[in-house]
Amino acid sequence: MHIRLNRFRLLISTVALQAGCTLGPDYVRPEMPVPAEFKEAEGWKQAQPSDDRIHGEWWRLFGDSRLDTLEAQVAGANQSVLQAEAQYRQAQYWVQSSQSSLLPVAKLTASFNRFEAATGQNVAVAGVRNLFNQAVNIAWEPDLWGRVSREIESNIDIAQASAANLQALRLSIQATLADNYFQLKSLDEQKKILNETVESFAKTLKINQDRYQAGMLGKNDVAQAQAQLDSARAQAVAVDLHRAKLEHAIAVLLGKNPSELSLATMSLDNEPPPVPSVLPSELLERRPDIAAAERNVAAANAKIGVAKAAYFPTINLSATNGFQSTNADTLFTAARRYWSLGPAAAALTIFDGGRLNAQYKQAIADYDASVAAYRQTVLNGFQEVEDSLAATRVLAEQQQVLEQAAAAAEQALLLTQDRYRAGTISYLNVLASQTVALNNRLAAVQLRGQRFSNAVQLVKALGGGWQEGQLPTEDQVDGDRKWTEYLIFPVE
Repeated sequence: MHIRLNRFRLLISTVALQAGCTLGPDYVRPEMPVPAEFKEAEGWKQAQPSDDRIHGEWWRLFGDSRLDTLEAQVAGANQSVLQAEAQYRQAQYWVQSSQSSLLPVAKLTASFNRFEAATGQNVAVAGVRNLFNQAVNIAWEPDLWGRVSREIESNIDIAQASAANLQALRLSIQATLADNYFQLKSLDEQKKILNETVESFAKTLKINQDRYQAGMLGKNDVAQAQAQLDSARAQAVAVDLHRAKLEHAIAVLLGKNPSELSLATMSLDNEPPPVPSVLPSELLERRPDIAAAERNVAAANAKIGVAKAAYFPTINLSATNGFQSTNADTLFTAARRYWSLGPAAAALTIFDGGRLNAQYKQAIADYDASVAAYRQTVLNGFQEVEDSLAATRVLAEQQQVLEQAAAAAEQALLLTQDRYRAGTISYLNVLASQTVALNNRLAAVQLRGQRFSNAVQLVKALGGGWQEGQLPTEDQVDGDRKWTEYLIFPVE
């Protein structure tokens, strides 16, 4: 059977509110001016045909089954995500711990005394005696000023912020994985180009060597062809190193040792998908980091009430019920029962050197800082979206121009080679044309990889399909508790 602590909280709070109140300001979400539209949204393509929203598994927008498989492993394997999940559970237990302060504390005590009474005319019974005692002591501090209620409110807000931070971290790691994945695919395309280039340069070198042996070329042309071939091979080796590092990074993101993951060569010959658009106002509800910052503001607001309640007196009530006997056999009998109410104690701080006043002002300053942090987080979110939108447009235009340049460079190389064979130009012209053609092909592939990476960053900037409604509610944030968990004994 499960018992929700909120039922106890409602009962006890009703009693407390008859004599007290909740101090401190009620929370109001800080205002944040929101633009009507994104500045860089011109030309932002809407996803077709009907997928006009980013879903939780946002990586499926890219239609890559291997990426789908990798992303599915992140949540349950990445160590940083597992750490954040444990921190969220810790925050839930803080909520439970603070809620327990609304309930009385019961302690069971038992004692045994063996003593010898002093002899004399005023002693009723002389000699060695035993004294057995068993009692239940109950103590309770009514939440007259709402200090405990505000602490519970603050801890609930902190737990909700922890849940949002967990999602923000999960989204960040998923985006990093996708970014590394597309960079790796881009490197595979670059390696393919370099392998083709090495093969072509090797053939050119062989031709130059043959022509040198026939006395038709100077040794300088052979040396230049050899140098160019070696340079292309060095570039291919550098690509291998970069690819290996990306593969290792992906393995660690998946919670694996780098030696446990090997990804086969892949191609990157398609276009990045269009990302569904959103309104600027929706961004405040879509980004988990913004939600976490807003919950931190609410927590700081509640702490002001906690600090304010410290100015008022505390009242402690207690009661005891037990048995006392000189014989263990008669201990638990009605005749040996005793009870007491009290002591009831009240305490009010009248001088502390300004400590309470400083703590109250500190809570206000902490709230002001959290509001500024929230607003800055919102601004950063808008900036990231605007940056990604601008990059989406500019990179697409650059891709078109660069592909035209690459095609023109290939045509120029063919013409230069024809003129070289005809003997009208030197081999230096061929080298220059080959270098330009190679650089343009590599740049085009690198740019396509950047476009995929930017699409990933845009989805991340839009919250990755997350919604503020996914935050755990007050009832959910403290978890389900069995009645045995209200006892002191640990129950697994």
